[in-house]
Amino acid sequence: MKKKDKVLIVDDDKFLLEMYKKKFEKYELETDISVGPTEVLEKLRAGVTPDILILDIIMPGMDGIELLQTIRDEKLSPNSIVVMLTNESDAERINRSKELGAAGYIIKATSIPSEVVEEVLKIADEHTK
Repeated sequence: MKKKDKVLIVDDDKFLLEMYKKKFEKYELETDISVGPTEVLEKLRAGVTPDILILDIIMPGMDGIELLQTIRDEKLSPNSIVVMLTNESDAERINRSKELGAAGYIIKATSIPSEVVEEVLKIADEHTK
């Protein structure tokens, strides 16, 4: 990862979003947040193209897997590295997100925020080589 790479985090929990935003910004990454699928789809449809797109799975209205399917179907931000960041540990959902091109899958409950940032950066580095 390079400094000034853009990260976009999607979750329905505003507190978590703000906390992760601060953690990513400590690594000098340009970080944006979206509260839920509707907000992120508006940004992506308007031409926002993050280098890394971090999606929660369990969100009201449209879950993160459905969101990723929509992003793929509409060919939004096709070069973004997608990382799922969720408490959902169901093998079927993990496999489905990988089928849709997610580069990584991180379980929130088993990682402290700084570990999440390091894992995301590791996943991104592996997918930019």
